[in-house]
Amino acid sequence: MSAEANLRPDNGEVTLTRGEVTGQSLARGAVGTALLHVERARTGSGRWETAQAHIRRVVAGPVDAAEHAGLYYGAPAVAFLLHTVSDRHPRHYTASRTLDEHVLRLTRQRLAGVATRIDRGGSATFGEYDLFYGLTGIGALLLRHHPDSDELAGILRYAVTLAIRPCPEDDELPGWWVAHDPDEILPTPGGHANFGMAHGAAGLLSFLALATLNGTVVDDQHEAIAALTAWFDRWRQDGPDGPWWPQWITRGELRAGRPAHPHPGRPSWCYGTVGIARAQQLAALATDDPRRRQTAEDTLAAGLADTHLDRITEPGLCHGIAGIYQTTYRASRDALGPALAHRLPALAGRLARHAPSPDEVPEDDDAATGLLTGRTGTGLALETARHSTPPHTGWDTCLLIA
Repeated sequence: MSAEANLRPDNGEVTLTRGEVTGQSLARGAVGTALLHVERARTGSGRWETAQAHIRRVVAGPVDAAEHAGLYYGAPAVAFLLHTVSDRHPRHYTASRTLDEHVLRLTRQRLAGVATRIDRGGSATFGEYDLFYGLTGIGALLLRHHPDSDELAGILRYAVTLAIRPCPEDDELPGWWVAHDPDEILPTPGGHANFGMAHGAAGLLSFLALATLNGTVVDDQHEAIAALTAWFDRWRQDGPDGPWWPQWITRGELRAGRPAHPHPGRPSWCYGTVGIARAQQLAALATDDPRRRQTAEDTLAAGLADTHLDRITEPGLCHGIAGIYQTTYRASRDALGPALAHRLPALAGRLARHAPSPDEVPEDDDAATGLLTGRTGTGLALETARHSTPPHTGWDTCLLIA
């Protein structure tokens, strides 16, 4: 059954089962698994019959096209997958284009909601703007497949607003300030400003930089990039093992002008120095700033020291060695010198050692098999390491590193 036949609008009358929700998840479910098999088929490591079987599993169930859908769930996630195979079968092409229309519609709805929120004077939320479920993630999809659309231009104008205008709630707070906690077990009373790729300033910076490199620019976009790089300059901490940034800051830390924690977190893609350095490298490329470019590459290289990598105990993309490898691989292709490329073999070795064998992970364990923290993401990074070529599917555009 085709995806367009199963679209579920946000009509308040449809309830999806847990399996149906997981089935259309890029983060934890069948979309990510299918993406891995498509990448393997394209590299010659797998069979197209296997990839097609996994795609059929994704589109057999209902596809959520409601306003809460984002790059990692629902219609945008399924569209992201189908675009990787739309050149191989007319039905996939038709389905991807149908889903795109729903993605454009929900983008317009999202942007209207943002305008209302700003008018009312409230702060943003992760779900409004972040990579996983917010407008930045949808923008990454549109940048690849609808770069000239009014909807992408609207998302870019929104990202520019977050970058250069203060939070409507309090003009001492940045525009991407959120009133909620970064995690339910990590309270930040009064809210926080997030630095990471997944939910914070690095993701906004990468998105704006990638759009600029693509030639997709709206008013004040360069000013927004400058504001975000200035933010990272302000909060850069220089330690004995290299520069680092806090994962987030609270109101108290913002007033004090320094983070409460004296040491960096893990050098991960999602929150750590590795992801932030790649965002700054992309910004430097977008603004033709060779000094910032070199500094970003030096910072990333310093973050790959064994003293940092020895703290990584998991294989996945979000917090683990797979995300570090894939980010470094992409950064090495844009680097001025060979230092990052020289680190790739050692990173690939760590990745191979951390990767679980298939029989170690139960098929019904969503977290263990998922894209972000499970073996799907690890497998995709391993494909890059084995073939030393950019992903044939462009799957890592969902990380805002390419």
